[in-house]
Amino acid sequence: MSSMQSNSSANVTFVRPATFFISGFFNIPLAKYYYVFLALVYVVTVLGNSFIMCVIYLARRLHTAKYIAVFHLAVSDLCGSSALIPKVIDTFLFEHQDILYEACLANMFFVSHFMNLQSLTLLVLAYDRLVAICFPLRYHAIVTKPAMFLIIGMMWILSVTFFSVLVGSVNRLSFCRSNVIDTYYCDFAPIYRLACNDNSVHILMGKFCFGLLMCMPPILIIMSYFCIALALLKIAYGADRIKAMKTCTSHLMLVAIFYLPILSNNIASIITPLHPNARTINNSLTQTIPPMLNPIIYTLKTEEVMQSIKELYKRSRVHATMAKNMKCSGRN
Repeated sequence: MSSMQSNSSANVTFVRPATFFISGFFNIPLAKYYYVFLALVYVVTVLGNSFIMCVIYLARRLHTAKYIAVFHLAVSDLCGSSALIPKVIDTFLFEHQDILYEACLANMFFVSHFMNLQSLTLLVLAYDRLVAICFPLRYHAIVTKPAMFLIIGMMWILSVTFFSVLVGSVNRLSFCRSNVIDTYYCDFAPIYRLACNDNSVHILMGKFCFGLLMCMPPILIIMSYFCIALALLKIAYGADRIKAMKTCTSHLMLVAIFYLPILSNNIASIITPLHPNARTINNSLTQTIPPMLNPIIYTLKTEEVMQSIKELYKRSRVHATMAKNMKCSGRN
């Protein structure tokens, strides 16, 4: 342990460990196979999100405000998984469970920040569907590319500011008991529970963070779909109603996959104490599976994306045929 004097006038000494020890699973002999599984999940996540980003970039028909948000979701998924999974694999598969204090805070910031961006982007996509269905004639005037870039920029500013303050508040804690983090990465709650000085402010900040960033977006999304349902009831023709509902299918699936496991885990932990191993598996799957599934769902369930993929494939075939013909004519 190394001590650092802060606020000498108040004679307060903050004790910071040089490193934290991330415990991970408790007494599971074949735990390494789970981390190999996470490595495979990460490979699929990188390939899937890179693919959907390339399709959106190359297909001109997808250069719209809505697909700016979808592109941002893919970026958030890719960066969030990259902040979490490679470090988890290095920590447990290669037995580097000691992590520097500063590196731990950096890990906490990036994982929390990108997970928050995933949540907020799903809220933005719900706003897009709300305007498209409830105000179809004004959609292109309201949901514009500049407006979407502005919304995403504000999301980044708010998220970076909030989590900078949250992570920075850890420096106000004194760790004089233990440096063992009872989880699989540098999460905020398990760290502030290790403090031996007053952490009541950090408990409040943790609850505020969960309520504002993980409970408020799904509530707003549910409200938006309630308004969408009312608008759909006013559509006279059933075919038009079904067509409008199909545009929401992929987004609803993403919302369910992202929020239901998170909220279920937290509700279950309140009702009955979870075993540390069960909590580790539940939380890690909650954070790693949605980013892997998001691009697959958008590819298979969105007609515009599928059509764009087909057009890009046909275009590549034409270019390949032309190049082959030119090569053959050059030989002749």
